[in-house]
Amino acid sequence: MIMGATLGWPAVTMLGFILLTGVVVALGFSSTARYEFEHNGTREAQRAGAQASGTHPAGRRAPGRQGTTSDAQAQHQAVDVAVRPAPAPAPGRPGWYLVDGSAQALSGPFADRLDADWLALSQGIDAVAVHGVRHPDGTVALRPSPEERAWLKELSDQLDRLPGEWDELLSDTDPLTTLVVEVAAALVEAGLPLHDAPEASSAGGVSLLPEPTAGGVVVSWRAHDRMSAQHLRGAAANATVQQSMDAVIAEILGNLGFVVEPHLGTGGSLVTALR
Repeated sequence: MIMGATLGWPAVTMLGFILLTGVVVALGFSSTARYEFEHNGTREAQRAGAQASGTHPAGRRAPGRQGTTSDAQAQHQAVDVAVRPAPAPAPGRPGWYLVDGSAQALSGPFADRLDADWLALSQGIDAVAVHGVRHPDGTVALRPSPEERAWLKELSDQLDRLPGEWDELLSDTDPLTTLVVEVAAALVEAGLPLHDAPEASSAGGVSLLPEPTAGGVVVSWRAHDRMSAQHLRGAAANATVQQSMDAVIAEILGNLGFVVEPHLGTGGSLVTALR
């Protein structure tokens, strides 16, 4: 009897363990099924709400409330602004255009010349970028660009540095005036400033003197006062720098299309024309 009881308890224990395991597994499946049902239902509700409000089920990238009418309107306005082309400039307002040989606008206006040049390059458009005002007939009348106005201001400041010898010669109709302006512009564009003679500047620069008899401009280099006047590095150093810079300036102007010849007695060059 005792032996039967001893053998029966392990069997009962094992049976109880199997039944308990079955209950746990059943509860697990039930819980999982209920979670999947509720999760799917919630997801469908979110999807339906998103379709009604115009928002994406994933919500917004920026923090804030999701799915509201104001959010939907804001997103719609943002997309509308992103795809809407820039408004055409008001009549008489200049901009950058791509034009053909007859000044007919092919595209534009652009915010700057780089945008116009990039479009012409990327699409193979045979056109030139110009800054101006578009007429009702589609032609473009040229107008100075902001960059051109800034450059003219810079060039004007440089021309104010011309020595007093030019005061009685400069006029709108004198060919020598046109030549000295062209020479000054080329030098400044090359990165060489003019010597500020009226202010007796010590900084040095390119000196431009008139030569009315030859109808040209004498061009030479003037080093800083420390070298040219005070000779702190010695007269030989000043002569070497003077000779080197005069040669460089003559070569630069020749490469830019000017007629350049040596000017005897000064070591500089005489510029007589622009080819």
